Amino acid sequence: MSSETLQASREWWSQRWLDLLDSYRFKKRLERARNYARQGNILNIEFKGAKVLAQVQGSEPEPYSLSLSLDAFTEEEWGFVVETMASKAIFAAKLLAGEMPQNIEEVFAANGLSLFPFTLSDVHSKCSCPDKANPCKHIGAVYYQLGDRFSEDPFVLFQLRGRTKEQIINDLRLFRSNSMETAITTTAEEQESTAPETHPVNLDAFWEYNQPLESSLVVIAPSSGETVLDVLGAIPLAKEEESLSNVTSADVVMKFLDILYKDVSQKAMLEAMNLGN
Repeated sequence: MSSETLQASREWWSQRWLDLLDSYRFKKRLERARNYARQGNILNIEFKGAKVLAQVQGSEPEPYSLSLSLDAFTEEEWGFVVETMASKAIFAAKLLAGEMPQNIEEVFAANGLSLFPFTLSDVHSKCSCPDKANPCKHIGAVYYQLGDRFSEDPFVLFQLRGRTKEQIINDLRLFRSNSMETAITTTAEEQESTAPETHPVNLDAFWEYNQPLESSLVVIAPSSGETVLDVLGAIPLAKEEESLSNVTSADVVMKFLDILYKDVSQKAMLEAMNLGN
């Protein structure tokens, strides 16, 4: 696989990390570092707080021990970062899905911070090998290995800045939970302060109205359009043999109900107009 293919297959945050090392002017040393990472010379790599500790097998029988770290953010700085993240649900959603939001750097920049190191001098590293150059090929190998780990888990990059995956997720959930509780409490207080004055309801007289109606506002008109009978449809009576006139018992019943419905409607209208007996 060519270097162009490898670069295209990496996540952008992983490639951003590796671009910094690839800017190192000693290209042959970088090539040896890549070979060490690919050939399994890294025997062990683990986090101790925000610091990476590793053992890399070199040309000597005993492996070399090394450490690598970035400047960790303070509790206060992480508090501002988490607050900014929590204000936009897309950040929490992407991170919980194992993705690094494309504009994640804006969150840190808004708080005067940088997630990624600017130069190699921002990466603090130390190796027990006799090579005086830094980064040596052993440190370079671990640096490349971290790039692969970033692709699998973007939270590893946050851990280099002093926050584990569990801490970030818990902080995000806690902050969003507190924000929701505050919003609910504020809304309830606003509703209580603006609620209209209520009066007791007398259920026994609820449907009574003893005041005269304004005659100009009262309009009494016969119903039009579909009736209740039209909505309900034909009565599902038992089937029978049709007569010579093709009139069934269901037709007779529906005809009777239609006459009855119209008669009742007319009497109700006359009663409403006080014209009935």
